[in-house]
Order: sequence, then structure tokens, then C-alpha cells
Amino acid sequence: MKTIDNAVLAFYEEGREYNRLRTDIGLIEFERSKEILLENLPTPPAAIYDIGGAYGEYSWWLASLGYEVHLFDLSETNIKMSKKLAKEYPGCSLAASEVCDARKVPRADNSADAVLLMGPLYHITDYEERIRAIRESFRLLKKGGVLFSAALTPYSVLLDKLTVYSPNGGSYLENPDFLAMVERELKDGTHINPNKEVYAGLGSSHLHTAKALKAELKVGGFSDSVVHGVMGGAWLANNIDELWKNEKSRNILMTTVRLLDTHDEIIGLSGHLLAVSRRI
Repeated sequence: MKTIDNAVLAFYEEGREYNRLRTDIGLIEFERSKEILLENLPTPPAAIYDIGGAYGEYSWWLASLGYEVHLFDLSETNIKMSKKLAKEYPGCSLAASEVCDARKVPRADNSADAVLLMGPLYHITDYEERIRAIRESFRLLKKGGVLFSAALTPYSVLLDKLTVYSPNGGSYLENPDFLAMVERELKDGTHINPNKEVYAGLGSSHLHTAKALKAELKVGGFSDSVVHGVMGGAWLANNIDELWKNEKSRNILMTTVRLLDTHDEIIGLSGHLLAVSRRI
């Protein structure tokens, strides 16, 4: 199997992913993703494999709902950090938390009611290796089981830097290497950034349009998928942390996300996509 960018794995091994979903745009991503999961998951105590699940934000939340959750991640640090969340969910436990690659999961065929593939598809840059990860999820799922696949859009890096652009110098948008990188992303989804030499936010990755994500899932065995724009345009709002503290403004943000959710013309505005697919 081909390896992922060393900078990507190093980021997770440093533990810098911790609490990402508890601040700023992560708040919107987490809230909307949970809604989509609950709309499509079978009832507890179904077996869920959270593959590439980092330190287990989704795993522990699902375990608290009564699911049998197995957490898998390539980063040993993430698996170790997952134990920190246990104190937030007293009386709950994970069925397993193991280091493994999304392309080779140590579980039997047809053993999962649902699989979360919330990170691997953008960290695996090689097309054939991404298909391998999707087919591995297909192998693990029972007939009728559901796969949740997350992706980043080709527009996410550029839009993020546009929101903070200032003509005072030092902007990524004034760097020709950064613009060349973005141009390649928009062309074919390839984010070439070895060891984060051009852009500090994301190592070399693959970025999907909704159409491309559906196509890869189909090749991997899932004939029909619905793709959601997880953050809509709400992530562009200023001071999300402050807005989130107020119930009215929080509800307004989430209402706008749901309104834009599956509109093909604007789905790419969301930095994150979440596809829902079933094994027929």
C-alpha cells in the first residue's frame, strides 16, 4: 500500500487534531454530521466501525447512544487520546480502539451495520488506493449497511483564504506557488503540498467535487449515494464561536446549512462533504 504524506501523519501524531470539532467551523461540521448520521443509522445496538475516526469524537458520542463502536485510526497518538474522552461519557465504552489502515481493517466480512469513513478519502492521494479503502468498507458492511464518507472540496482552501484576505502583505493569495497549487486543485482535485511546504493548513491530499465523490463510491461498489454539503455557507460567518453560544443565532446558522444541503449548484461552497451510501 502506498503511504500518505508524512506531514499529514505527523500532524496527527502531534495530537493537534484534538478538540478541532469543538470550536469555530468544527462546531458546524460536527453538529450537521451528527444530524445526518442519526437520519440514516439503524437503531442501537448496531455495530459501527469508525475508520479513520481520529481520537473518537464520533465514536464516543455514538457509544453513548448505545451503539457497539469500533474505532480505528492510523495514528497511534489518536488512539491513545481517545481514552481521554471516556471521562466525558461515564458508563460508556468503545468495543475497540485500534491502530490500523483504512485499506486493511482486521474485521470479518459483512460484520458492520455502518461504517464511518470520515477522513481517509482525502488523506489517500492515489486514486486506486482510495478505491481500495472504499471496497474495504464495502467488504465490512452487511447487506443493507450504510457508509458515511467525508471529503474536502477543491474550493475549500481558496475560499478559506479569501475570507481572511488583506492587502497588507503576507497573504497566501499573493504567493504564486499557492495560486499554482489552488489551480491544480480546481483542475483535478490534486492538492500537492509535500510536508506542507506551500500551505500550512493541509498536507498533500485529494479534494473531491460531489460528482467525483459519487463516482469513486460507485467504482467501490456503492451504486447510489446522496452527498450533503455539511457546512453550507454558514462557515463563512464571522465569530462562529460567539454565535454558537446563543441558541437563536446557532439555530439560524444550522437552518441555512440545511437549506443549502443538497443543492447541486452550490454544494461546493461547503468545505466538507458527507456522502451517504448503502450496500445493496
